[in-house]
Amino acid sequence: MGEKTKGLIKAAIAVILILIFVLSSFYTVSEQQNAVVTQFGKIVRTDTAGMYFKIPLLQTVHKVDITTHGTGIGYTISADGQNIPDTTDGVMITSDFNLLNIDFYLEYRVSDPVAYLFNSKEPELILRNIAMASIRSVVSNYTVDDAMTTGKGQIQADVKEEMIEELTEQNIGLSVVNISIQDSEPPTQEIIQAFKAVETAKQGADTARNNALQYQNQQIPAAEASADRIIQTAEANKAARIAEAEGQVARFNEVFEEYKRYPLITKKRLFLETMETLLPYAKVIITDGTTETMLPLDSFVSMGVDNLGDMQDYSTEAAE
Repeated sequence: MGEKTKGLIKAAIAVILILIFVLSSFYTVSEQQNAVVTQFGKIVRTDTAGMYFKIPLLQTVHKVDITTHGTGIGYTISADGQNIPDTTDGVMITSDFNLLNIDFYLEYRVSDPVAYLFNSKEPELILRNIAMASIRSVVSNYTVDDAMTTGKGQIQADVKEEMIEELTEQNIGLSVVNISIQDSEPPTQEIIQAFKAVETAKQGADTARNNALQYQNQQIPAAEASADRIIQTAEANKAARIAEAEGQVARFNEVFEEYKRYPLITKKRLFLETMETLLPYAKVIITDGTTETMLPLDSFVSMGVDNLGDMQDYSTEAAE
């Protein structure tokens, strides 16, 4: 091989090395990435989207995906896209000591590329553990009914808040975008049936309570109306009795005034008026006091009165 050929080979190698050196000195960062540049293990800078230069062999570029990622907690996703319950992570205990299989979907992203790369070895695993601890802590504050129905929204908010506080303290470079409940149900068929029975009983109790309230609403106005009628009748009787008594007092006072002025005449008049009232209802028996047989005479006024025997006593008292 001639000197000329050797020179060409050396020149080609040099060109190739220069090309490799130049190409390895430039790198691009996409919109979905951040890049952390290190030199001898020390952080030099953090780059966003664009093209940059680095010192070959001396500086290293670590690209980090900053898009939002998602993972299931309490279930896994099979190859065909089906959700498979995970009884190890999905079963929780509620404040009323019931078991509940509750599934969450966690969305997160890298918020600090430097912390994500260098503050922990497995930040995703730490994130998952924080999520599990927060979920168990929050769910234990709610009853099983709330966790399955109306309390889902508040549970999601509480879990997110607790995770944000814990991630801030751990500083692993990850942040929570959102966490939502996918499903919540009792863990076994037996418990599901028991919950259905409880719900049926609750619905029956609600129906009975509503019927009782309806009956109460029907009866109370009727009772109040009846009470009002009784009170009005009593008031009317009271007024009538008072008026009657006042009339009798007035008549007595008039008679008494007449008696004070004409006692004998008034006494005779009262006697005659009394007899006029009593005699039509009495049988009069006349005797001379010596005959052994007393013949009853018919009343002066023929009246069909049932209890005439009782009137004889009144007649005797009036005569005396």
